[in-house]
Amino acid sequence: MTDLSSPITAKNKFLIFGGGFSGDYFAKSIRKLGSIALASSRSISNEPNSFIFNSEDNSIPEDSIFEGVTHILSCIPPDKNGNDPVLKRLKNKIKNLSLTWVGYLSTTGVYGNTYGDWVYEKDQPNPLQERSQRRLNCEREWINSDLPIQIFRLPGIYGPGRSTLEAIKTKKIKVIDKENQVFSRIHVADIANAIIYLIQNKNNLDFHQIINVADDEPCSQIEVIRYAYQLLGLEMPKKILFEEAKKDLSPIAQSFWKENRRVSNKLLCEKLGYKLIYKNYKAGLNNCLIKIKS
Repeated sequence: MTDLSSPITAKNKFLIFGGGFSGDYFAKSIRKLGSIALASSRSISNEPNSFIFNSEDNSIPEDSIFEGVTHILSCIPPDKNGNDPVLKRLKNKIKNLSLTWVGYLSTTGVYGNTYGDWVYEKDQPNPLQERSQRRLNCEREWINSDLPIQIFRLPGIYGPGRSTLEAIKTKKIKVIDKENQVFSRIHVADIANAIIYLIQNKNNLDFHQIINVADDEPCSQIEVIRYAYQLLGLEMPKKILFEEAKKDLSPIAQSFWKENRRVSNKLLCEKLGYKLIYKNYKAGLNNCLIKIKS
């Protein structure tokens, strides 16, 4: 039987636009496979695998950065007008490359509020928040670009260095409880590994342009906080009811509590066969705890 897989090798070159938490993790994961992975920075960086891209002041990459590029992942949020900064500045340049794959990190916020019901890729987007409306606009820009694009809709992202454990240790935690409110989440390692899995198997899997990347167990935030306190051996403070707490929350923090949905990963994990590294918040937080202690 012919092997139709598409392994990532030293012959591949990745450009990652937006070297933030998810972008940097993905770039490091790609480099471990032997490929070149360059991540953008808004200003000059001493990081040897960095290049400058800042759409606001029109700092665009040198032509040499694009030489030999086979894959692109964009993690950059929309601009204030709801346009995609990468496509706005670099669309013609990118379309002239011999690309085998392009990815875009979006948000499950495009589904809007389903009052706790499950959301699937086939569901019609209904974004309530302005930032989610802008994300949906960028998704459509990428889809209409005629590039070989896959869009990954992500819920709350956490991982070593950015989890409830760190929020507790730095005293930036608010123990808020809202009845029947659930959130979905995903460990940063599963974002990177799910994307790598899909790239490596793209020749023997059905192609899906939009994919949710979430863990198996949406749950209340208070569940996660309680478990994090247990892991740290600390007593959880008295919880605050949301109606009481919301007056002290920033507008953006309040907006997260206005939406209630469970994000399905059945397409990714059941149909496409990806196996999660961290199936739920308990497994993920245990990983984060190891990093804190090491």
